[in-house]
Amino acid sequence: MHQLSKGYSPVHSRYSFFDKYTPEYIEKLIPGSLPLLKEKLVDLLKTLKELDKSSDSFGMVHFDYNDGNYSIDFDTGQMTVYDFDNSCYFWYMFDLAGLWTQGVGWIQFEPDADKRKKFMDYYFETVLEGYRSETVLEDAMLDQLPLFIQVTLMEAIVDAFEVLLNNGEEPEVDEELSYLIKCLEDDIPYKGFFHDIYSWEAPFEYEKRTV
Repeated sequence: MHQLSKGYSPVHSRYSFFDKYTPEYIEKLIPGSLPLLKEKLVDLLKTLKELDKSSDSFGMVHFDYNDGNYSIDFDTGQMTVYDFDNSCYFWYMFDLAGLWTQGVGWIQFEPDADKRKKFMDYYFETVLEGYRSETVLEDAMLDQLPLFIQVTLMEAIVDAFEVLLNNGEEPEVDEELSYLIKCLEDDIPYKGFFHDIYSWEAPFEYEKRTV
């Protein structure tokens, strides 16, 4: 998909990430009781705006690429990807960062952080081997993996508050959402997976926040 996007000129273009994710939208969506979160999200948008947007790094992405949105035929190795509803124009690294955050599920109950890191390094090397067999990935963009993992947290946080808003519910921050917010507010990289905040007994949970 990324490789085809590099040479594709659509007649009717999909929207861009920045059509939706704006400082104004963040201000409107995120409760006023979370001012630091708002500040960090807006700062993240500013950082993204400064990145190179060449056709080698920026184009059509799936934007929801996870193990619930593809199936594998184990007889042939053929993968079928579906649910392209969220596809938009963004950096290709976002989809790779999404794969990284999904990959932690294979090792999330390992209590040793060094072993978790060793596994994730191996896992992502395998992902990149397959990815680079289909398209080019510049090392300069790969260096931005920690940044785009933070963007996956942004997307998850925004989605959570959108669901509450669309359901007419009062904003509520549960343990999982509190964890993601904490990682952004305290600039904790890699979804906190190698940080003291992470507990292998209760992965990706943190004390509830009041909003």
